[in-house]
Amino acid sequence: MSEITIKVDGKILSSVYSGQSVVEVAQYLKPYRSVYMVYDLNVKGVADLIEPALKANGNYEGSLGIVATEENKVIDTVLSIDEWLLNLGANRDAMVLAVGGGITTDMVGFAASIYKRGVKFSFVPTTLLSQVDAAIGGKTGVNFSSLKNMLGVIRQPEFTYECPEVLQTLPYRDFVSGTAELVKTFIIENTSDDNYSKAVSVLSRIAASENKAEAIKANTAELLGLISAAAAVKAGVVSRDQFESGERKNLNLGHTFAHAIEWEARRTGTDIAHGEAVSIGMILAARLSENLSIAPAGFADKLLADFKQCGLPTELPFAMDSLPSAMEKDKKAEGGKVHFVLMGGVGDVRIQSMTVSEAMASLK
Repeated sequence: MSEITIKVDGKILSSVYSGQSVVEVAQYLKPYRSVYMVYDLNVKGVADLIEPALKANGNYEGSLGIVATEENKVIDTVLSIDEWLLNLGANRDAMVLAVGGGITTDMVGFAASIYKRGVKFSFVPTTLLSQVDAAIGGKTGVNFSSLKNMLGVIRQPEFTYECPEVLQTLPYRDFVSGTAELVKTFIIENTSDDNYSKAVSVLSRIAASENKAEAIKANTAELLGLISAAAAVKAGVVSRDQFESGERKNLNLGHTFAHAIEWEARRTGTDIAHGEAVSIGMILAARLSENLSIAPAGFADKLLADFKQCGLPTELPFAMDSLPSAMEKDKKAEGGKVHFVLMGGVGDVRIQSMTVSEAMASLK
């Protein structure tokens, strides 16, 4: 069992715990007066495992299953969670436990943040993507007017609990979606351990295997080490810049393009997951970096080859000129310019602000 903390001015705001079994989360919920669980209906089996342990604590008030999809990631779902809490008589001392992937943690965290001006919440992320990214750092929110995460707040969970048990039955496509965020983290910050190369090596072995589930299981120990390392990187960045005034913007690597890709996918009915869009977005960011002479010649092709080895998608599924309108609406745009996260190489990222038209011209 390990613990990673997010600290600001010496005060611990949030912790990331890890263990072998999902049931172990119950021990961290014992101190709270009343606990309410909200879970994605797709992972009801996980919630069913946790529930008896919560009941044994003597402070469990009930559970609510929600449909956690991008289409359902809207303010109405958040309000339905708050209405459920109100109907059960949840007070300001409530603890709301979210069990599910990034969509679930985003919505439940937001619902808890606005219920009675804020109650405590915690997460059990059940996807690789949420374990290395969405469930750490305190960003919560929902989509609005077909745009990604346009409504939300930054508020830290009391804790996030991660364990390998919930990943072993993850569909391979969902696993790949999560690996995009894992690799992204090490492109942003790659220590002397060279976790980027380790990640490419492990993920390439899994991608090349005929039996993906067995390959994931066989590489569990190495994956857990990489997940922990990625969580530590993100916790460190958030500790230094909780409200995204500087360094935290680096975590948006690939996301300016990705959110536009997701917007166009929803408009056209194209099936694309968030991590898949991030993967493609990072390749576009690498191309832009190279064309602006920020990255050395050949860098984008090297990244492309690595991503393909890892089983990550790299090709935009529709025309490039379909992206600008969504990019211009990016919630991080300021003064007509968008903050693009560009790469000088692995472990070397920097922000460059430019208009969408300037970026598009540089990608041609």
